[in-house]
Amino acid sequence: MNQRRKFLKSLAAASVCAVTRAPELLAQGVQYKPISKGGYIDVHHHHQPPGFGLGGGGRGAFAAGGGARGGGRGAWTPQQSIEQMDKFGIGVAILSLTQMGDVIYDNTEKGRAAVRKVNDFGAKCMHDYPKRFGLFASIPFPDIDGSLKEIEYAYDTLKCDGISIYTNDNQGHWPGDPKLEPIWKELGRRKTILYMHPWVPACCNNLNYGASSFMNEIDFETTRAVTSFITSGVLFRYPDLKLITAHSGGTLPVLAGRMKDRYPADKTQYIPNGLWAELRKLYYDCAHATYKMPWAALTALVPPTQCLFGTDYSPEPIESTVNEIPN
Repeated sequence: MNQRRKFLKSLAAASVCAVTRAPELLAQGVQYKPISKGGYIDVHHHHQPPGFGLGGGGRGAFAAGGGARGGGRGAWTPQQSIEQMDKFGIGVAILSLTQMGDVIYDNTEKGRAAVRKVNDFGAKCMHDYPKRFGLFASIPFPDIDGSLKEIEYAYDTLKCDGISIYTNDNQGHWPGDPKLEPIWKELGRRKTILYMHPWVPACCNNLNYGASSFMNEIDFETTRAVTSFITSGVLFRYPDLKLITAHSGGTLPVLAGRMKDRYPADKTQYIPNGLWAELRKLYYDCAHATYKMPWAALTALVPPTQCLFGTDYSPEPIESTVNEIPN
């Protein structure tokens, strides 16, 4: 079994030793050469199929001055990533789609076709470079039937490592919306590793008045989605879902105390051991969030076993994560 499969199998296992490799990855420190024993496992690494530029009116990371700082837009190749991975000692990267929600969340056959193209491309990268890439496949929710079909295809045909979603469905629904329940039921049945990336909703895309929404709204959106997952009971009903959040949990570690104090009294059945216990079950990648301030907040909330390595490459340069990793 290769390094990627061993790590993801351990992540999916419902046991006390679920992520024993995660502390090892973070404890390795910053090295500008390949690290022994396979190197980092990057769970937050974006691919972009040819022809999937954002010329069709995209928003998000690349809109409103957000900028792609890491590898350029529309130019991603597996070789480009491998070159950067080798430079920074990353052994394996689990690929997920970059900010393209307005394309794949079309809620029509066009959206289904776009998702299939994205996943086929990611699977080709994984199969061409099996020791370097894994895949978190995309699904086209809010298209429920399309999502269920794509989950089946991604697992049974493409042999993906998990599923990638955005924090909202681009139509005003967050994970706890009842219409999305069939998706969580199927993913729970499959004991899915569920990677969640923030996607700035239309309601909040222009709140910063001259600055990109990805300057700060992206982190509030992660907190909003996690709150929805918990207060709706989704994570309670499907405990075999292993949810990975991005960017050290966004604002969640800072707001955890307020969230506990203001938690709805009529929803406590979903947090039998308290809110913080539920937050400590989640996994948090450290992409672009290893500065001492967010890192201190995250590690005050969760143990090292819940902290995973991620870079947000190629929109974000790998340096912005590895240069700040605590020794």
